[in-house]
Amino acid sequence: MRLYEILLVFHILASISIIGPAFVLPIIRRSARTVSQLHFAFSVTTKLALMPKIGGAVLIVTGIWLMIITKMGLAQWWLNASILLALLMVVIIDGCIEPRTKKIVKIIAENQNQDDKIPTEFALLIKKLIPIETAAQLLMIAILSLMVVKPF
Repeated sequence: MRLYEILLVFHILASISIIGPAFVLPIIRRSARTVSQLHFAFSVTTKLALMPKIGGAVLIVTGIWLMIITKMGLAQWWLNASILLALLMVVIIDGCIEPRTKKIVKIIAENQNQDDKIPTEFALLIKKLIPIETAAQLLMIAILSLMVVKPF
């Protein structure tokens, strides 16, 4: 295999490691119906949240390397747009979703020894989180769409 093909495989795998959890983790969190299920769901999603961070670093490194190898640079509109959308997605995930998720995890940990009823404070926080997660998912769809329409 040539270097280009190896980098392309790692680039694709890295994008999957970002996109997969971003779509699946909110579904896992929203499926919980009791405090114990919430605690389990958030502990799993917190551990899986590391995957997109590692994948994001690999995606950036392999993307830059691919741009250098192909001498493409930032001359393509779809590449510039996808980079901007990806940066916006990172800001949304790291700046908006993660802090709210940590607050929810803290509330769940405080209520774990009490009854199994989900606290109303949790419901309010999750309602605020859903539109932000949806925005991040829509950004991912937009990025994927740009990858499909790009010229080969």
